Amino acid sequence: MARKKWSDLNTTERCLIVGAAILQFALAGGAWWDLSRRPASAVRGSKQTWALVIAINFIGPLIYLRFGRKPVEPVREADWDPQLR
Repeated sequence: MARKKWSDLNTTERCLIVGAAILQFALAGGAWWDLSRRPASAVRGSKQTWALVIAINFIGPLIYLRFGRKPVEPVREADWDPQLR
């Protein structure tokens, strides 16, 4: 099967490709944003390694979001000090 050029694609195929690209960039951007703001102690493994993993198409950001982050412990009411505001 020969490769199709962009001009050979119909409108539906073009929309699917553009939509997939937007989704991929949104997932990667969101994962990199999360990684940049999360302390290293809240990440499983090296932040540099995860930054590279996120660059892998769709699967990289999904793997980071599922397995790369440590669970956040909720703040208990007893630990909250209203005078620190």
